Amino acid sequence: MSFLWSNLGPVWNLTVNHVWLAALPIVIGFIVSVPIGWVANRYRWSRGVLLTICGILYAIPSLPFFFAMPALIGTQILSPLNLVVALSVYAVAIMVRTAADALASVPGDVLQSATAVGYSGWRRFWSVELPLAGPVLLAGLRVVSVSTVSLVSVGALLGVPNLGFLFTDSLNRYYPEEAVVGIVLIMILALLFDLLLVGLGRVLLPWARADRRAKRLRHRETVKAVTGA
Repeated sequence: MSFLWSNLGPVWNLTVNHVWLAALPIVIGFIVSVPIGWVANRYRWSRGVLLTICGILYAIPSLPFFFAMPALIGTQILSPLNLVVALSVYAVAIMVRTAADALASVPGDVLQSATAVGYSGWRRFWSVELPLAGPVLLAGLRVVSVSTVSLVSVGALLGVPNLGFLFTDSLNRYYPEEAVVGIVLIMILALLFDLLLVGLGRVLLPWARADRRAKRLRHRETVKAVTGA
């Protein structure tokens, strides 16, 4: 811990950089993946194509992909934009399948009922499909969050300041404590991001909690009926 206390200012700056470098791709990935997932769910012929493309994108090794970004998007080699764009691609690659599965999980009779009472396709998506798909989308977003927070550290090899710098500097100086601090802080950030998403889910998706409580109640009643307790 002596390293952390003696370098609290620089470590704090690296942590702040790490947070926004992770947060941007998570948000961008979610915004981009939901429409693509809708297309994959709405037009069945496109599902296999889109999911295959996303699988290929996620299979690209991160370090070569990061280094290729300046040539692909025309940025400077040390620009944080390289990291943000690359991580957004990975986030989309993970989230598209989740978005498609989430929208497919909405019961068909609910959609038919919404159409029967006069909902347009656009209104039905925002008022019915997206809210009911929310719990599954949230689960996928939590996976993206942990993955992105971890991958940000690779950007230190491109010269983009973040907590990954503690790993590279530790190797250069043969100072293991520095690397341990970086690992612990990244794990803490991943946990905080996850807790934040869970909290947002509780606020924005209250019906999901009500549904879980109803399922638990039905389960208890079934157990009582079977056991006679």
